[in-house]
Amino acid sequence: MKATAKKPATYADLSALPSHLVGEIIEGELVASPRPAFDHAITSSALGGALVGPFQFGRGGPGGWWIVDEPELHLGRDVLVPDLAGWRRTRMPKPPRAAFLTLAPDWVCEVLSPSTAATDRVRKKHIYAREKVEYVWLLDPVAQTLEVHRLQDGRWVECGAFSGDARIRVEPFEEVELELGTLWLPPEDEEPASTP
Repeated sequence: MKATAKKPATYADLSALPSHLVGEIIEGELVASPRPAFDHAITSSALGGALVGPFQFGRGGPGGWWIVDEPELHLGRDVLVPDLAGWRRTRMPKPPRAAFLTLAPDWVCEVLSPSTAATDRVRKKHIYAREKVEYVWLLDPVAQTLEVHRLQDGRWVECGAFSGDARIRVEPFEEVELELGTLWLPPEDEEPASTP
């Protein structure tokens, strides 16, 4: 029996997905994932909020970055949607007025979930390395961990792994201290902190 080659996914296939799914084209395959769970969304939003002030607007930090939630990246034939991505303004002085970007970011953050962790850790990291993305952060809201990887000679090198409520300064945003504990939902048996 002769095997037939599978036709690579197209952007039309991606556009035809229902709006409640996040679609990507990875190595020619259409990959559809449900919208993130609330703990995933909280973690991503909290990290974006912690970085935008100092690194995009220069409030309490050096500025010089564009930090974006869920940008659509067209990288060769692959279409990826990281949870967060950042571009140094020296490489992208003005963001394009388009629905997607073709310039690979300098930094991406993938917030891991059970349905996407393997793809984020392996397939997408290979594409990010090919496109010379300098840093990949992997955040796990369930395990409450952050792994930081830097591209060096085409390979990922771990710069650090952190957990819980650690206070850290880490590449490429080491100018400002990040409180990991602010990124996680409190345990179910703990009351959330109230604001005055």
